[in-house]
Amino acid sequence: MGFIRNYFARRKIKGLFGTYITPTLVEQMAIADKTTQVGAHEREITAFFCSIDSYVSLAEQLPLAQLPGLMDGYFTACTTAICAEGGTLDKFIGDMVVAMFGAPVHLPDHALRACVSALKTQNEISSLREKFRREEGTWPEIAHGLRVRIGLNTGAAIIGNMGTATRFNYTMMGDEVNLAARMESGAKSWGVWTLCTGKTKQACDQTQKGRVVFRSLGPIIAIGRTQPVELFELVALSEDVTDDLRECVSLFGSGLARYLAQDWDGAKALFHRSAELEDNQPGKSPGVRTNPSLVFLGLCDYLRANPPGSAWRGVYMMK
Repeated sequence: MGFIRNYFARRKIKGLFGTYITPTLVEQMAIADKTTQVGAHEREITAFFCSIDSYVSLAEQLPLAQLPGLMDGYFTACTTAICAEGGTLDKFIGDMVVAMFGAPVHLPDHALRACVSALKTQNEISSLREKFRREEGTWPEIAHGLRVRIGLNTGAAIIGNMGTATRFNYTMMGDEVNLAARMESGAKSWGVWTLCTGKTKQACDQTQKGRVVFRSLGPIIAIGRTQPVELFELVALSEDVTDDLRECVSLFGSGLARYLAQDWDGAKALFHRSAELEDNQPGKSPGVRTNPSLVFLGLCDYLRANPPGSAWRGVYMMK
């Protein structure tokens, strides 16, 4: 009887989680005979949100018959990188890919895994862009500039199988999850493709400092929130960082320090230098309209004309 109970327990686990996580993790759960908590419960995770930049324009200009092929390539790039790092696919919402790291299987290094997955996703999308360009004449020019934005945040969330008696899915909810979604949408304002909070950066560094190169973008107050949050761009995996990019991040960091000290001229001088070394250049890099150095050059001009006062600590109110 014990064998039969174990058999059906394994089938239950595989049925519940087989479409969310990799077969290897499902099998580990089944072998360990751990059903985990499938009802709603609290767990610290890292939430992952990814969407296509300017998707509405892309869908409008792309021939309808080609849209499934492009979306299949995009979804495959995302899910491959997510599953490779032990992430759990939550759902697809239009062009949005939602995932979590750290549930249902506990992963003590979930923040690091999420960061690595995000940057690997960007690398996969870069390869997909190159494929579209090589197949010139097959794909319209707008597909050659395919870009995605990713937002991450680490914190406590309610996770589990939620919904109705007839329809439910394993998902996450809570303020920290909402903040991850804000990172994805807010990345556009800062001219970056991958954005996370200070909590994700801190947790990632505690696991393996230096594996991911970050760039501080200062504090912001997201819409609907009252407390400031530290923003960080995920620049690249350590093995992918060039000397020019490291110099760019260093110059930018010095410029940000002058910016926070309200030394607008000193900050602009440094941001001009870092702007020349940015990987993403408007008019040169596909799909790029701005970058952090150019964004902060504009902020320096605005704040010089509209002095923020002595109590200002660099906190930007998102509009």
